[in-house]
Amino acid sequence: MLKDLSLSNVTAGLVAVLVGYTSSVAIVFQAAQASGADAATLSSWMWALGWGMGLGCVLPSLWLKRPVMMAWSTPGAAVLAVSAQGFGMEQAVGAFLFSGALVTLCGVTGWFEKALNRIPMALASALLAGVLAKFALNGFKSAEQALALAIGMLACFLILRRWLPRYAVPITFAVGVLWALLEGRIDSTQIRWELATPVWTTPSFDWQALISLGVPLFVVTMASQNLPGVAAIRNAGIRCRSRR
Repeated sequence: MLKDLSLSNVTAGLVAVLVGYTSSVAIVFQAAQASGADAATLSSWMWALGWGMGLGCVLPSLWLKRPVMMAWSTPGAAVLAVSAQGFGMEQAVGAFLFSGALVTLCGVTGWFEKALNRIPMALASALLAGVLAKFALNGFKSAEQALALAIGMLACFLILRRWLPRYAVPITFAVGVLWALLEGRIDSTQIRWELATPVWTTPSFDWQALISLGVPLFVVTMASQNLPGVAAIRNAGIRCRSRR
């Protein structure tokens, strides 16, 4: 493993983390707020997500000797941001556990692999596009308040994409943060560095929440996130060996 450690590989991992956080963390915040989460609970969410994704990437990758990337479901969070209103945090957590149990069941039984071979990738991509269209269009709306910043970051990305494609995303991100600091858009005095504290939430398995939140979260995650993800892995020439 150490012989494959290089700047380009480290940058690729950094880009995956940056894209995962910066592109969808706002949607996760909206989903948490729609479920009635306060600041402490929201911090606990990000704490759990960080540990869960980190260990979920490192341990299976070491065990399987294959790249395993775990991330939250961006379209799933988008669905929650829209559908979670009217349900409490306890009901939402119960729906999360129910959805996770369904995902685990699909993986253990091999149903997901069978469905992958039958569902057209165009259909999965269309579902993903439909869920994320609203949030993608909102990115252009931000240009109304920060036109120079939006154009500057876009130009930076296009130039770097041509000459330094491996480092285009992290450098563009750094340029955007520096630009926002210089313009006073980020108040550094309000930033506090402290360790997150987990907050326990006892789940409530309400059948309405299970159907209205758990089932859509399961369907959207499997169809619009996992299907394209597995397809991308297969296109990279990586095949998973079935354990039978």
